[in-house]
Amino acid sequence: MFNASVFKPLAFLLLAAAAMPAQAAWYLDNESSRLSFVTTKNTDISEVQRFLVLHGKVDEKGAAQVEVELESINSGIPLRDERMRNELFQIKAQPNALINAQINLQPLNDLATGAQLELRLPLSVTLHGKTQAYNAELLITRLDDRRFQVVTLEPLVLHARDFDLLAGVETLRKAAGLDAISLSVPVGAVLIFTAR
Repeated sequence: MFNASVFKPLAFLLLAAAAMPAQAAWYLDNESSRLSFVTTKNTDISEVQRFLVLHGKVDEKGAAQVEVELESINSGIPLRDERMRNELFQIKAQPNALINAQINLQPLNDLATGAQLELRLPLSVTLHGKTQAYNAELLITRLDDRRFQVVTLEPLVLHARDFDLLAGVETLRKAAGLDAISLSVPVGAVLIFTAR
């Protein structure tokens, strides 16, 4: 015999479970994500480098943070990586860079699987003890009911002067015997967030 009093709580639980991804926190999938930047030396030689270890979260209120472990710099040249860790980033004193933003989650939660949303998002970058504000052009894609992809549509251009990195860049230039290293660095990202 059908018992309506049992059915109602069960239906409520099923509806709550279906809504959970929209209400859950979203965590960065480091293995599927990438944060890279382009450096230019001697005017016309450009190289792509990246960070291998990222941590991130978007909480239930839309507060987003991505933490970059600067020690995980990977340029493909171990000696250069070591110099960047110690002379440029000075990781013993400042081991991480932080990216912070506040996101309106409602439009994202309303996206169907495969749907995309272009978003201009104010964010801050903290590096080497200094914080700067930027506007990022992002493309957000809902991959499925538990995953979002966030891609920079335009590189975010960071300048060494804004983060007190001029002395470090000069030290790198001398150590490598270069005529010049560009002080502006375009940064791009592909970030995958998963609901938990």
